[in-house]
Amino acid sequence: MNIQIQGLNLFSNPRSKATADRMERQQKRDDTIAFFEKQKENLKNTKSHSLDDIQRKLGLLESYNEQIEAAKKEYNHSQMFHVFDEAEELGEKIAEAAEEMAPKTPEELREEIIEEATGIDTGDGILAEIMDEMKEQMEELAEECEDIEELAEDSIQLTDSADLTKEEELRQLEENQAVCGNYKRIDYRI
Repeated sequence: MNIQIQGLNLFSNPRSKATADRMERQQKRDDTIAFFEKQKENLKNTKSHSLDDIQRKLGLLESYNEQIEAAKKEYNHSQMFHVFDEAEELGEKIAEAAEEMAPKTPEELREEIIEEATGIDTGDGILAEIMDEMKEQMEELAEECEDIEELAEDSIQLTDSADLTKEEELRQLEENQAVCGNYKRIDYRI
């Protein structure tokens, strides 16, 4: 049941390219059969006055019937190969899934773990992720150290304006440097 509303096909939505191809082949077959059936009807409507005309009409009628049978055979033949191709593709997909689901040997498991850890397969492994995290943390610590140094400079300026003693300034500077000294940049390369 096909319903068309201004070029919109309802109830004939092919799910895949294979279904669309099958429907196209069916339409081609139906068009060919309809053409030759119409030719047969036109042939029946013509008048023949001689035996040669009747013989010619019978020859054309047989030819049209042969054309109709050939169109049906061609469709069946192409449909058979289409089914074989779909079955082959489905078989390949099942075989691939079976290979993936097959139990792995200890060597394959070890190789898979190494690939996952180093990121050979995906481009980013566990080690790469850890290194990225460490790099981000180091950058944050460097920014904090810069902030602490700026605070130290600001505090020195404030202490000058507030007439703090030199001992207090040195103590605050030493504390700030001690905090900054606790956070040293570490670069590891693997």
